[in-house]
Amino acid sequence: MSRFSNLGHRLYQGEVSFDFVGRRKLWYSISGVIVLVAAIGLAMGLHLGIEFKGGSVYTVTKPGLTVSQAQEKADQVVSSHPLVQSTDNNKIRIQVSTDEAKSSDEVRSQLAEKIGVPLDTVEAQVIGPSWGKQISDKAITGLIIFMVLVTVYLAIAFEWRMAVAALVALIHDLLITIGVYALVGFEVTPGTVIGFLTILGYSLYDTVVVFDTVKENTKGITKQNKLTYSEAANAGLNQTLVRSLNTTVVALLPVAALLFIGGGLLGAGTLNDISLALFIGLAAGAYSSICVATPLLAQLKEEQPEMKALRKRVLQHRAAAAKAEAPGEAVADAVADEDQPAGMVGQRGRSAGTTRAKGRPSTKR
Repeated sequence: MSRFSNLGHRLYQGEVSFDFVGRRKLWYSISGVIVLVAAIGLAMGLHLGIEFKGGSVYTVTKPGLTVSQAQEKADQVVSSHPLVQSTDNNKIRIQVSTDEAKSSDEVRSQLAEKIGVPLDTVEAQVIGPSWGKQISDKAITGLIIFMVLVTVYLAIAFEWRMAVAALVALIHDLLITIGVYALVGFEVTPGTVIGFLTILGYSLYDTVVVFDTVKENTKGITKQNKLTYSEAANAGLNQTLVRSLNTTVVALLPVAALLFIGGGLLGAGTLNDISLALFIGLAAGAYSSICVATPLLAQLKEEQPEMKALRKRVLQHRAAAAKAEAPGEAVADAVADEDQPAGMVGQRGRSAGTTRAKGRPSTKR
């Protein structure tokens, strides 16, 4: 742990630096593959819960009744593949879709007969598809309003390029989370929607923290000739790297307990609805704030004329410094810098200069 803390200090001081911005094409490729797989899963369709597509819910009270026993009896009554789950109060919940031809009263009486319980111990609730459609419409409307407000806030607090980068990262996280949900086949419930909104807020928070540091590092950057915008942004990203990783790990631990222990080992299926969305979304949010939002911001900023002029001045300054140390190699180093990614500009020249300085014979006796 002390080594990790020491690494955070060295990252903040600039003694160690990971080139995230300069390798943006790699991160874009990885994100593209993940989003493509998620899109394929989404095209296969989401497994919507009864709250969204309508149907009937039957709650059975019988001590000692297991989920597998109730599933066997329910399959004998209905033909539309009922979903059987245990509830928190040791009751059995049986969901039947609207495709079932039998009436609600008929299904209720047959379930009571097959399971061997009085009719009054089987509670029935019918949910119409129109109610689910209203919930879906409100969820989409709330998501759109959230996106608009976030974009406006970031454009005012920072600038429109940061707003665009953060919005892309949010959509990136949402697509991945929904796609994984479709691939795994988990049921989408109101708890899932809550999970989606939660991860959007977390992803935005992590991105804003990084952007705030980047903003501080790039304040008045055009007045100097030592760092390009991409290099300054990459430095800010490294300064917040350990903080982002610590926050993500601390957030993922309880969610992982809910998903793998509560939902997997203990069989509390209702926990899977929100815990899977949180687990995938938190991980995707941490990745996007580091490998998507900041590199995209640097790419957008580097297209500005003043940033292009700054990059040219930085390269010229480094070429002149290299020429003063080793005239025969300065031009080659400057050309090499031109071919490197934006976040790596000047690294070759500085490392070569350092190597030559260390290899120069000493004049001291």
